[in-house]
Amino acid sequence: EAQYKEMEDKVSSTLSGLEGELKGTFYPLTGMSKETQQQLIDDHFLFKEGDRFLQAANACRFWPTGRGIYHNENKTFLVWCNEEDHL
Repeated sequence: EAQYKEMEDKVSSTLSGLEGELKGTFYPLTGMSKETQQQLIDDHFLFKEGDRFLQAANACRFWPTGRGIYHNENKTFLVWCNEEDHL
């Protein structure tokens, strides 16, 4: 669990330094509003919770700790942090 949090901290702090067309926002899953979560699902940027295949692969450990998503303002550059246990 600590490694998930560490990775999220590194990813979010690194991405927050981007400028120009890559400048955007990191959205941590922990504490994310339902409205933001639904918008990201509708944009096909975030998978829905309860995926049986991810659960069977044990890819949901410590959910949603240490997970998040970043996209630029134009939604043309996207980074998932710890989705399915990887960057």
